[in-house]
Amino acid sequence: MTTAGVLLCALVLDALLGEPRWLWSRAPHPAVLMGNLISWCDKRFNSDGLLRLKGSLVMLSLGVFAILLGALISKFGWALEIIIVAILIAQKSLVEHVAAVATALRQSTENGRASVAMIVGRDTADMDDPAIARSAIESAAENLSDGVIAPAFWFLIGGLPLLLLYKITNTADSMIGYRTPRHEAFGWAAARFDDLLNLIPARLTALLIALPYGLLSKLPEIRKEALKHRSPNAGWPEAAMARALGVAVSGPRSYEGALRDFPFVNETGRKSLSANDIEAACRALWVTWGVFAALVFALWLFSF
Repeated sequence: MTTAGVLLCALVLDALLGEPRWLWSRAPHPAVLMGNLISWCDKRFNSDGLLRLKGSLVMLSLGVFAILLGALISKFGWALEIIIVAILIAQKSLVEHVAAVATALRQSTENGRASVAMIVGRDTADMDDPAIARSAIESAAENLSDGVIAPAFWFLIGGLPLLLLYKITNTADSMIGYRTPRHEAFGWAAARFDDLLNLIPARLTALLIALPYGLLSKLPEIRKEALKHRSPNAGWPEAAMARALGVAVSGPRSYEGALRDFPFVNETGRKSLSANDIEAACRALWVTWGVFAALVFALWLFSF
Protein backbone atom coordinates (compact mmCIF):
# COMPACT_ATOMS: atom_id res chain seq x y z
CA MET A 1 0.00 0.00 0.00
CA THR A 2 1.24 3.51 -0.79
CA THR A 3 2.10 6.06 1.90
CA ALA A 4 -1.01 8.10 1.04
CA GLY A 5 -3.17 4.98 1.33
CA VAL A 6 -1.73 4.14 4.74
CA LEU A 7 -2.29 7.71 5.91
CA LEU A 8 -5.87 7.77 4.65
CA CYS A 9 -6.68 4.56 6.51
CA ALA A 10 -5.00 5.91 9.65
CA LEU A 11 -6.95 9.17 9.48
CA VAL A 12 -10.23 7.27 9.24
CA LEU A 13 -9.24 4.82 11.99
CA ASP A 14 -8.34 7.66 14.35
CA ALA A 15 -11.57 9.51 13.50
CA LEU A 16 -13.59 6.41 14.34
CA LEU A 17 -11.79 5.15 17.44
CA GLY A 18 -9.76 8.04 18.83
CA GLU A 19 -7.85 7.08 21.97
CA PRO A 20 -9.44 3.87 23.37
CA ARG A 21 -9.38 4.19 27.16
CA TRP A 22 -9.48 0.43 27.63
CA LEU A 23 -6.16 0.17 25.77
CA TRP A 24 -4.24 3.11 27.25
CA SER A 25 -5.38 2.26 30.77
CA ARG A 26 -3.52 -1.02 30.35
CA ALA A 27 -0.53 -0.04 28.23
CA PRO A 28 1.64 3.09 28.04
CA HIS A 29 0.83 5.39 25.13
CA PRO A 30 3.80 5.98 22.75
CA ALA A 31 3.66 9.70 23.59
CA VAL A 32 4.05 8.80 27.28
CA LEU A 33 7.06 6.63 26.48
CA MET A 34 8.61 9.49 24.51
CA GLY A 35 7.92 11.82 27.41
CA ASN A 36 9.56 9.43 29.87
CA LEU A 37 12.66 9.22 27.68
CA ILE A 38 12.90 13.00 27.35
CA SER A 39 12.36 13.45 31.09
CA TRP A 40 15.22 11.02 31.79
CA CYS A 41 17.50 12.95 29.42
CA ASP A 42 16.54 16.20 31.13
CA LYS A 43 17.38 14.85 34.58
CA ARG A 44 20.57 13.14 33.39
CA PHE A 45 22.16 15.81 31.20
CA ASN A 46 20.67 19.20 32.12
CA SER A 47 23.36 20.23 34.60
CA ASP A 48 27.00 21.30 34.98
CA GLY A 49 27.51 23.68 32.07
CA LEU A 50 27.58 23.45 28.25
CA LEU A 51 23.80 23.10 28.40
CA ARG A 52 23.06 24.25 24.85
CA LEU A 53 25.61 21.76 23.48
CA LYS A 54 24.25 18.96 25.69
CA GLY A 55 20.69 19.76 24.69
CA SER A 56 21.65 19.75 21.01
CA LEU A 57 23.37 16.38 21.34
CA VAL A 58 20.35 14.98 23.17
CA MET A 59 18.05 16.13 20.37
CA LEU A 60 20.40 14.69 17.76
CA SER A 61 20.44 11.36 19.58
CA LEU A 62 16.65 11.32 20.02
CA GLY A 63 16.19 12.17 16.36
CA VAL A 64 18.47 9.40 15.13
CA PHE A 65 16.76 6.94 17.49
CA ALA A 66 13.31 7.96 16.19
CA ILE A 67 14.35 7.61 12.55
CA LEU A 68 15.90 4.17 13.10
CA LEU A 69 12.89 2.98 15.11
CA GLY A 70 10.53 4.17 12.39
CA ALA A 71 12.54 2.38 9.72
CA LEU A 72 12.47 -0.81 11.78
CA ILE A 73 8.71 -0.71 12.39
CA SER A 74 8.10 -0.04 8.69
CA LYS A 75 9.58 -3.41 7.83
CA PHE A 76 6.61 -5.16 9.52
CA GLY A 77 4.17 -4.06 6.82
CA TRP A 78 1.43 -1.55 6.13
CA ALA A 79 -1.11 -2.93 8.64
CA LEU A 80 1.11 -2.11 11.61
CA GLU A 81 1.96 1.23 10.01
CA ILE A 82 -1.73 2.15 9.85
CA ILE A 83 -2.15 1.39 13.56
CA ILE A 84 0.96 3.35 14.59
CA VAL A 85 0.03 6.37 12.46
CA ALA A 86 -3.55 6.34 13.79
CA ILE A 87 -2.19 6.31 17.35
CA LEU A 88 0.10 9.26 16.66
CA ILE A 89 -2.55 11.41 14.94
CA ALA A 90 -4.88 12.94 17.50
CA GLN A 91 -7.88 14.38 15.64
CA LYS A 92 -10.74 12.75 17.55
CA SER A 93 -9.15 13.18 20.96
CA LEU A 94 -8.42 16.84 20.15
CA VAL A 95 -12.06 17.49 19.31
CA GLU A 96 -13.18 15.65 22.45
CA HIS A 97 -10.89 17.68 24.72
CA VAL A 98 -11.95 20.99 23.18
CA ALA A 99 -15.64 20.06 23.22
CA ALA A 100 -15.32 19.14 26.89
CA VAL A 101 -14.46 22.77 27.64
CA ALA A 102 -17.72 23.90 26.00
CA THR A 103 -19.69 21.39 28.04
CA ALA A 104 -17.99 22.44 31.27
CA LEU A 105 -18.39 26.15 30.52
CA ARG A 106 -22.13 25.68 30.08
CA GLN A 107 -22.25 24.21 33.58
CA SER A 108 -20.31 27.03 35.25
CA THR A 109 -17.35 29.34 34.84
CA GLU A 110 -15.48 27.36 37.49
CA ASN A 111 -15.98 24.11 35.60
CA GLY A 112 -14.88 25.81 32.40
CA ARG A 113 -11.67 26.98 34.06
CA ALA A 114 -10.92 23.48 35.33
CA SER A 115 -11.55 21.95 31.91
CA VAL A 116 -9.52 24.44 29.88
CA ALA A 117 -6.63 24.08 32.36
CA MET A 118 -6.22 20.55 31.01
CA ILE A 119 -5.35 21.77 27.50
CA VAL A 120 -3.51 25.11 28.02
CA GLY A 121 -0.43 26.13 29.96
CA ARG A 122 -1.49 29.62 31.06
CA ASP A 123 -3.07 30.64 34.36
CA THR A 124 -6.79 29.86 34.42
CA ALA A 125 -7.89 30.70 37.96
CA ASP A 126 -9.16 34.20 37.12
CA MET A 127 -10.43 33.60 33.58
CA ASP A 128 -13.88 34.84 32.64
CA ASP A 129 -16.07 33.01 30.13
CA PRO A 130 -14.72 34.79 27.00
CA ALA A 131 -11.11 34.10 28.07
CA ILE A 132 -11.92 30.42 28.61
CA ALA A 133 -13.53 30.16 25.18
CA ARG A 134 -10.70 32.05 23.52
CA SER A 135 -8.11 29.76 25.13
CA ALA A 136 -9.96 26.64 23.97
CA ILE A 137 -10.18 27.95 20.40
CA GLU A 138 -6.48 28.82 20.33
CA SER A 139 -5.62 25.35 21.62
CA ALA A 140 -7.89 23.78 18.99
CA ALA A 141 -6.16 25.64 16.16
CA GLU A 142 -2.59 25.11 17.36
CA ASN A 143 -3.09 21.43 18.14
CA LEU A 144 -4.79 20.84 14.80
CA SER A 145 -1.45 21.80 13.29
CA ASP A 146 0.82 20.10 15.84
CA GLY A 147 -1.25 17.00 16.49
CA VAL A 148 -2.86 16.22 13.15
CA ILE A 149 -1.58 18.04 10.06
CA ALA A 150 2.11 18.16 10.95
CA PRO A 151 2.54 14.45 11.79
CA ALA A 152 0.47 13.50 8.74
CA PHE A 153 2.55 15.82 6.54
CA TRP A 154 5.85 14.35 7.68
CA PHE A 155 4.51 10.83 7.25
CA LEU A 156 3.65 11.68 3.63
CA ILE A 157 7.14 13.08 3.12
CA GLY A 158 9.17 10.32 4.76
CA GLY A 159 7.01 7.59 6.23
CA LEU A 160 7.28 6.43 9.84
CA PRO A 161 10.90 7.59 10.28
CA LEU A 162 9.97 11.25 9.75
CA LEU A 163 6.69 10.91 11.61
CA LEU A 164 8.48 9.61 14.70
CA LEU A 165 11.17 12.27 14.28
CA TYR A 166 8.47 14.93 14.31
CA LYS A 167 6.61 13.46 17.29
CA ILE A 168 9.66 13.13 19.52
CA THR A 169 10.77 16.65 18.60
CA ASN A 170 7.33 18.10 19.28
CA THR A 171 7.13 16.23 22.58
CA ALA A 172 10.57 17.51 23.57
CA ASP A 173 9.57 21.06 22.73
CA SER A 174 6.45 20.77 24.89
CA MET A 175 8.55 19.54 27.82
CA ILE A 176 11.88 21.37 27.67
CA GLY A 177 11.47 23.98 24.94
CA TYR A 178 10.56 26.83 27.30
CA ARG A 179 12.50 30.01 28.04
CA THR A 180 12.79 29.26 31.74
CA PRO A 181 15.99 29.39 33.80
CA ARG A 182 16.19 25.59 33.73
CA HIS A 183 15.41 25.01 30.07
CA GLU A 184 16.34 28.12 28.07
CA ALA A 185 19.76 26.72 27.15
CA PHE A 186 19.18 22.97 27.39
CA GLY A 187 15.88 23.13 25.50
CA TRP A 188 17.11 25.55 22.83
CA ALA A 189 17.70 22.84 20.20
CA ALA A 190 14.31 21.21 20.86
CA ALA A 191 12.50 24.53 20.44
CA ARG A 192 14.38 25.56 17.29
CA PHE A 193 14.05 22.15 15.62
CA ASP A 194 10.34 22.06 16.44
CA ASP A 195 9.97 25.51 14.87
CA LEU A 196 11.69 24.21 11.74
CA LEU A 197 9.58 21.06 11.46
CA ASN A 198 6.37 23.05 11.92
CA LEU A 199 7.25 25.76 9.42
CA ILE A 200 5.40 24.20 6.48
CA PRO A 201 2.65 22.33 8.38
CA ALA A 202 1.51 25.43 10.27
CA ARG A 203 1.05 27.35 7.04
CA LEU A 204 -0.57 24.33 5.39
CA THR A 205 -3.02 24.13 8.30
CA ALA A 206 -3.95 27.79 7.83
CA LEU A 207 -4.58 27.10 4.15
CA LEU A 208 -6.71 24.04 4.94
CA ILE A 209 -8.82 26.07 7.39
CA ALA A 210 -9.16 28.96 4.95
CA LEU A 211 -10.18 26.84 1.96
CA PRO A 212 -13.62 25.57 3.07
CA TYR A 213 -14.49 28.91 4.70
CA GLY A 214 -13.87 30.89 1.50
CA LEU A 215 -10.91 32.74 2.96
CA LEU A 216 -8.25 32.15 0.31
CA SER A 217 -8.47 35.80 -0.73
CA LYS A 218 -7.82 36.72 2.92
CA LEU A 219 -4.51 34.84 3.16
CA PRO A 220 -2.47 38.09 3.10
CA GLU A 221 -4.50 39.35 6.08
CA ILE A 222 -4.11 35.98 7.82
CA ARG A 223 -0.36 36.22 7.30
CA LYS A 224 -0.31 39.74 8.74
CA GLU A 225 -2.22 38.58 11.81
CA ALA A 226 -0.04 35.48 12.20
CA LEU A 227 3.07 37.65 12.38
CA LYS A 228 1.68 39.32 15.52
CA HIS A 229 1.88 36.03 17.37
CA ARG A 230 4.79 35.31 19.70
CA SER A 231 5.32 31.95 17.95
CA PRO A 232 6.67 31.81 14.38
CA ASN A 233 4.19 29.03 13.56
CA ALA A 234 1.22 28.90 15.96
CA GLY A 235 -0.09 32.24 14.72
CA TRP A 236 -0.93 30.80 11.30
CA PRO A 237 -3.61 28.26 12.29
CA GLU A 238 -4.85 30.58 15.05
CA ALA A 239 -5.24 33.51 12.65
CA ALA A 240 -7.04 31.32 10.10
CA MET A 241 -9.35 29.86 12.76
CA ALA A 242 -10.09 33.33 14.13
CA ARG A 243 -11.07 34.53 10.64
CA ALA A 244 -13.18 31.45 10.00
CA LEU A 245 -15.15 31.98 13.22
CA GLY A 246 -15.13 35.78 13.12
CA VAL A 247 -13.53 36.05 16.56
CA ALA A 248 -10.43 37.56 18.15
CA VAL A 249 -7.94 35.22 19.81
CA SER A 250 -4.66 35.50 21.69
CA GLY A 251 -4.48 38.81 23.58
CA PRO A 252 -3.42 39.42 27.21
CA ARG A 253 -3.08 36.42 29.49
CA SER A 254 -1.28 35.40 32.67
CA TYR A 255 1.59 32.94 33.11
CA GLU A 256 2.75 32.00 36.62
CA GLY A 257 1.00 35.03 38.05
CA ALA A 258 2.51 37.53 35.59
CA LEU A 259 0.24 39.26 33.08
CA ARG A 260 1.60 39.20 29.52
CA ASP A 261 0.21 41.86 27.21
CA PHE A 262 0.12 39.89 23.95
CA PRO A 263 -1.74 41.51 21.03
CA PHE A 264 -5.02 40.13 19.79
CA VAL A 265 -4.97 38.09 16.59
CA ASN A 266 -7.83 39.24 14.31
CA GLU A 267 -8.44 42.11 16.71
CA THR A 268 -11.58 43.30 14.91
CA GLY A 269 -13.28 39.95 15.53
CA ARG A 270 -15.75 39.34 18.36
CA LYS A 271 -14.20 39.28 21.82
CA SER A 272 -17.31 38.29 23.75
CA LEU A 273 -17.05 34.54 23.26
CA SER A 274 -19.02 31.64 24.70
CA ALA A 275 -19.39 27.85 24.60
CA ASN A 276 -21.11 28.26 21.23
CA ASP A 277 -17.86 29.55 19.74
CA ILE A 278 -15.92 26.60 21.13
CA GLU A 279 -18.40 24.26 19.47
CA ALA A 280 -18.00 26.20 16.22
CA ALA A 281 -14.25 25.61 16.51
CA CYS A 282 -14.89 21.88 16.94
CA ARG A 283 -16.94 21.89 13.75
CA ALA A 284 -14.11 23.73 12.02
CA LEU A 285 -11.70 21.02 13.17
CA TRP A 286 -13.79 18.36 11.45
CA VAL A 287 -14.34 20.45 8.32
CA THR A 288 -10.59 20.99 8.01
CA TRP A 289 -9.94 17.31 8.67
CA GLY A 290 -12.37 16.48 5.86
CA VAL A 291 -10.57 18.75 3.41
CA PHE A 292 -7.22 17.23 4.33
CA ALA A 293 -8.56 13.66 4.10
CA ALA A 294 -9.96 14.45 0.64
CA LEU A 295 -6.54 15.72 -0.48
CA VAL A 296 -4.87 12.56 0.86
CA PHE A 297 -7.50 10.49 -0.95
CA ALA A 298 -6.66 12.34 -4.18
CA LEU A 299 -2.96 11.65 -3.64
CA TRP A 300 -3.75 7.98 -3.10
CA LEU A 301 -5.75 7.84 -6.36
CA PHE A 302 -2.96 9.50 -8.33
CA SER A 303 -0.37 7.15 -6.85
CA PHE A 304 -1.68 4.17 -8.82
